[in-house]
Amino acid sequence: MQFDYVVVGAGSAGCAIAARLSEDATPTVALIEAGGRGRNPWLHIPVGYFKTMHNPSVDWCYRTAPEPGLNGRRIEWPRGKVLGGSSALNGLLYVRGQPQDYDHWRQLGNPGWAWDDVLSYFKRSERQERGGNKLHGGDGPLAVSDMRAHRALCDKFIAAAVAAGIPANDDFNGTDQEGVGYYQLTMTNGLRCSSATAFLKPARRRPNLHIVTDAMTRRVILERGRAIGVEIERAGIVETVHAGREVVLAAGAIGSPQILQLSGLGPAELLRSHGIDVACDLPGVGENLQDHLQARAVYEVTEPTLNDEVNSLFGQMRIGIEFILKRTGPMTMGASQVGAFARTRPDCETPDIQFHIQPLSSQNPGHGLDRFSAFTTSVCQLRPESRGHVRITSADPNVHPAICANYLKAEVDRTTTIAGVRVGRRIAEASPLAEIVKDEREPGYAAETDDEILDWIRDRATTIYHPAGTCKMGQDDMAVVDARLRVHGVDGLRVADASIMPTITSGNTNAPAIMIGEKVADMVAQDARARSAA
Repeated sequence: MQFDYVVVGAGSAGCAIAARLSEDATPTVALIEAGGRGRNPWLHIPVGYFKTMHNPSVDWCYRTAPEPGLNGRRIEWPRGKVLGGSSALNGLLYVRGQPQDYDHWRQLGNPGWAWDDVLSYFKRSERQERGGNKLHGGDGPLAVSDMRAHRALCDKFIAAAVAAGIPANDDFNGTDQEGVGYYQLTMTNGLRCSSATAFLKPARRRPNLHIVTDAMTRRVILERGRAIGVEIERAGIVETVHAGREVVLAAGAIGSPQILQLSGLGPAELLRSHGIDVACDLPGVGENLQDHLQARAVYEVTEPTLNDEVNSLFGQMRIGIEFILKRTGPMTMGASQVGAFARTRPDCETPDIQFHIQPLSSQNPGHGLDRFSAFTTSVCQLRPESRGHVRITSADPNVHPAICANYLKAEVDRTTTIAGVRVGRRIAEASPLAEIVKDEREPGYAAETDDEILDWIRDRATTIYHPAGTCKMGQDDMAVVDARLRVHGVDGLRVADASIMPTITSGNTNAPAIMIGEKVADMVAQDARARSAA
């Protein structure tokens, strides 16, 4: 159990890191994953998230503490516990965010993270079905594909959004994010392309890459201010995995801060309260938590939707046969088919809200579809200002940390989400969508004032599964890592996942997390060469 590099967490970023580091046959690499190898067939079927979310065999099944801004509700936070991490459970949507997101990171004092710096890493990972160009990669490991399921209702939504003043856009990762159109998915030949599929599958036979599954990381082992390995637990047996060069945490926005805190790296008062010796007082570990909150409006319509097909035995059979024979149809759907990025105010320089449009409705993904014909317009604010935290509640690594997102604490978050619901209504009232809308089931037409809409949001809104920011990159007192993702005050330890985002990206976070993994792998290799040269 002696390696040059130890990567903790085989998720969106971790798989990319381990695969890239092992391309050089000289160093040895261990990839440590708390979950299993992923033998559940639903992990490979795009619509399988309905079966894998909330399934404790592949999902950590986190829950937030009671959220004050959501009337004290506890929100379920699915996170992947399997090779591929959350990229094996997510809705497959490939969204990079806005160039301004990354330029802002640079402005916060993080050289090397502006859009012009990170674009090459997005391109390196991408195998774009439409081919490569100045903005897209054509031969990377991560398959990015067009939708294989188109529905008339989705086309009507696009037409209605255009009529409501939102421009058409066939590439949200192109020259401009703003507009309405179909999402692209991390999918190949009708099957999910998780980070494990993209990066680990081609790399797993390399003799210098050792993949360890079903291994809970208990802590990072520190010696004289340096990370020298990690302590793991497998089948009740505690073992040490030594790292001769570096440890890279890629356990996600919940796992990475938890492991740091268990290792004595975090807010000193919190650590002492759980009997943990303070190795380095880092007050920002676990703070700065951000997430996208979605408000899902549901419209009942006069024509059949996926609700009708799934709730019919014949419809289920037809869907299954189409997938088996053609790899098309509803089983190849991501979490949403159509998206829209729009501005709620004329003074917004770029879109501040995102829509996820689904030709179905459900009280909760994974818990079945409603039994009436309907579609869902889910809207979220792209750049929330509310900040929460992740804090251990025990020195036992098996005990989930306390998660508080502080949804809607900031006034701008409340006003923007309300405005987003109103934009969705404006689209539903435009032709040709208006001709088939029978009723607004949620929030309901009775909710007219801002206060009434906000009350509904507090009662019904939920996560859209994008936690980030808990080990933020920067130079201020609350920063956890520097611009090369090295943990402040500790040698030989980096963090590389969505937790390092100082501010959340404007859209889904899987593609940015993979980019972070790609970039840190280069940084690790560059620093190793520099040490050798010295």
